[in-house]
Amino acid sequence: MGKKKVVLAYSGGLDTSVILKWLVNKGFEVICFVGNVGQKEDFAEVEKKAYATGASKVYVEDLRREFVTDYIFPALRGNALYEGRYLLGTSLARPLLSKAQIKIAAKEGAEYVSHGATGKGNDQVRFELTYYALDPDIKVISPWKDPEFLEQFKGRSDLINYAKEWNIPVTASTAHPYSEDENLMHISHEAGILEDPSFRPGEEIFSLTKALKEAPDEETVLEIHFKNGNPVKVVNEKDGTVITDPLELFLYVNEQGSINGIGRVDMVENRFIGIKSRGIYETPGATILWEAHRDLEGLAMDKEVMHLRDMLIPRFAELIYNGFWFAPEMDFIMSAFNKSQEAIDGTVTLALFKGNVTVIGRESPTSLYNQDLSSMEVEGGFDATDSQGFININAIRLKAHHMVLRKRNPYGWRKELDL
Repeated sequence: MGKKKVVLAYSGGLDTSVILKWLVNKGFEVICFVGNVGQKEDFAEVEKKAYATGASKVYVEDLRREFVTDYIFPALRGNALYEGRYLLGTSLARPLLSKAQIKIAAKEGAEYVSHGATGKGNDQVRFELTYYALDPDIKVISPWKDPEFLEQFKGRSDLINYAKEWNIPVTASTAHPYSEDENLMHISHEAGILEDPSFRPGEEIFSLTKALKEAPDEETVLEIHFKNGNPVKVVNEKDGTVITDPLELFLYVNEQGSINGIGRVDMVENRFIGIKSRGIYETPGATILWEAHRDLEGLAMDKEVMHLRDMLIPRFAELIYNGFWFAPEMDFIMSAFNKSQEAIDGTVTLALFKGNVTVIGRESPTSLYNQDLSSMEVEGGFDATDSQGFININAIRLKAHHMVLRKRNPYGWRKELDL
């Protein structure tokens, strides 16, 4: 009987390198999966290291295009924003990576999958909920929740000693006394010295966006074109650059945002498991696209549809953050959001300048805006006398409510009016 197969989500860092060797030493055949979601990495070296550490096979898959079209753009169509600030860069990448890992497990006939996420964080939930949703029979090995592993590895020094014992090449440095997660949508910085919420991060921490004092002293003006809520073209008004490919479009907007110092967020957020954490995020391209998309909706989306959709945005963002991308309630919300985007077509012109994204114009072939009707100078077919009846009807329940209050407390209403 052959060894049991496990597909490990592998990054090449200290944790997953130790986990790889630990699984091999426990008698598993370990197949490593490395997902390219835009992180700056030498993937050939990561693959080489995985084989040197004991992997029987290594899959390195470029998931960047799928990340943009099937995860980032759907989140954009729903204006996903967690706790009003976080654009969910890490949260959106996890279901994509987990899905690719499950596909490899199916292809290889592996009954186990494994990851290196900690037992205190959000990623363990995101990975495992996706695993179980896509393969209800899969078995998960989560070392940082495994009593045997936790007994053996009580801290970073134990991991480093194990790596030395088994000749695993690991760069253990204090150059970055905090953790980072990077993909093409963002980079996050957290833990370590950043756990103190009053600590001001120095410029050396930021790696994706320029400091405002180093950003250009002139505006970058971009036109973002949308079709059914999706960005389909970006035009740089100064140099005439035109990009239509979804992946290249996102990378270009990311670059322009980075140059102009756009997309920094420093916040304390609520993790799914109930622990508060401080995170610092750099999300340049998504910040620009979210601003443009939301502005276009003001022109082309029906009022009542917008207000109903807006009620669902916090729930939508929470589902993404908590790892429920493949849940039935997500299918329901996504269907509603996609319907709301059917006529969100047009162009938004933005000025990027020293951390700011300013909308300076918008137009849409599906615009619901009537300039004559909105004008305070032109009647535009609107009969102002109709407003009297509109007000009278809406005042009926207010009059009734406050008449009752006066009867119950004859002096209270006088006090409220300072009489």
